[in-house]
Amino acid sequence: MNNNDNLIFDQREDGLNAFFSKVYALMGVGVAISGLVSFIMIRFFQANLDAISQKGSLVFLALWIIPLVLVVPLQTSAMKNSSAAMPLFVIYSAFMGFLISFTLLMYTSTDITMAFITAVAMFFGLAVYGRTTKRDLSGMQKALVAGVIGLIVIGFLNFFIQSTALMLICSVVGVVIFSGLIAYDNQKITQVYNQMGDSNGWAISMALSLYLDFLNLFLFLLRIFGFAGNSRD
Repeated sequence: MNNNDNLIFDQREDGLNAFFSKVYALMGVGVAISGLVSFIMIRFFQANLDAISQKGSLVFLALWIIPLVLVVPLQTSAMKNSSAAMPLFVIYSAFMGFLISFTLLMYTSTDITMAFITAVAMFFGLAVYGRTTKRDLSGMQKALVAGVIGLIVIGFLNFFIQSTALMLICSVVGVVIFSGLIAYDNQKITQVYNQMGDSNGWAISMALSLYLDFLNLFLFLLRIFGFAGNSRD
């Protein structure tokens, strides 16, 4: 490899590192917004959360359907590099923070802390693996997406069945599925950069994917820690 090849390689690596930094900064913004909104709702509006909770499971089902619908125009705007992508991402993160506040009320601070620390450790370990592995992880994509769809369907059914055992099984499977998605999406960031360059829209798109990966990993781990805490009691 001559000097010109070395220079091109170094420039590409610098560009890729900058793109990763942008994606992770945007993801961090999303997580921070969700965390802040959840804190505000629990700290100052717990009575309102309790009032909404008393309206029944159908209200929760309707609320959780909203982000499933919103994620489609958000991803579309991001991939089109639309100026609406960033505001939509902020609104989406804030709304998810509102939804998460209902879940956090059901767990102890110890369970929440342990789940968050574990999620962070797993996320960064899997992120490093996804970026550095030479193995092509794209073969897992269809199976992982099918798994996510399966979790959504089973979660919808469990709204009515209310099976604790089924919820625990889904939580364990969810941790496995989103662990795979974290590794895959981190590898995909490199592929996106090679094909699209340093695109702000695609950076938001990948940040949204990582945000959802981390959020779901945290929530599934939280359920597992919650079950473990109840069994000890």
